[in-house]
Amino acid sequence: MAGSLSQEQIDAYRRDGFLCPIPVFDAAEAQTHRAAYERAERDYENKLPRPVQDYTRTNAHIAFDAPRLVAQDPRILDAVESILGPDLLLWGVEYFTKEANTSKIVSWHQDITYWGMGETDHEVTAWLALSPASEAAGCMKFVPGSHKSAVVDHNDTFDADNLLSRGQEIAVDVDEGDAVAAALQPGEMSLHHGRLFHASGPNTTEDRRIGCVMRFIRPDTPITGHSKDFAMLMRGCDRSQTRINFIPPAGDFTPESLALYEEVIAAQAVALTAGAEQAVGNYQPA
Repeated sequence: MAGSLSQEQIDAYRRDGFLCPIPVFDAAEAQTHRAAYERAERDYENKLPRPVQDYTRTNAHIAFDAPRLVAQDPRILDAVESILGPDLLLWGVEYFTKEANTSKIVSWHQDITYWGMGETDHEVTAWLALSPASEAAGCMKFVPGSHKSAVVDHNDTFDADNLLSRGQEIAVDVDEGDAVAAALQPGEMSLHHGRLFHASGPNTTEDRRIGCVMRFIRPDTPITGHSKDFAMLMRGCDRSQTRINFIPPAGDFTPESLALYEEVIAAQAVALTAGAEQAVGNYQPA
């Protein structure tokens, strides 16, 4: 497998909870994928049941073809397979965008806190840069080794400047001096564990910071706190049948794909909004 990680890289991921940068696309390929995303934003604005940003921000691979094509790229799947093994499910895809010259940030958090999967090690997030993700642009920063801890308490802030759905932040002090910046060039990606402490600062540059973020899990990843979840089989076999496997209809924002999107969002909302005192992002009926 051309994109497979070396043993040294795998060991680094196990030790630190993240790995970067990993070259995936050249600059021209990255620009092509960025253009497809921005074309969807432009062409479907005010033409869908929800704001188009809802569909690009959560489970984008269900709504239109472009993010699904990114997630299916063998260079990405080879790297993820090196961590999770040959049986791979795609649980979610989102475009995570910070506009130019914005004060928006992402607070220190652990991804897996609200996913309804418990404290599993059976998942990995692939974060692919489609524009420069420098420190000035608000790239991610990680605390190495923090994935070895349990899921810690988080507080919901619902802060307007926080891009997370609940404005969630870790309820323990994080020493910024321990953090490592995960700067990426367009076409490079990072991999990180769902329990890893991570955050990002504002984008002070003149360009948008755009990442295509893919959440991969093993088929035997548990479901906790709710009874129904969905995923897309990308490689191998789903012997456990823990989740409902689906193949999204081809095409962009078709009636069939929009109906499937609502079904998946409704199921995931049971876990992702549990305990919240306010509405949580787009995990609400359209």
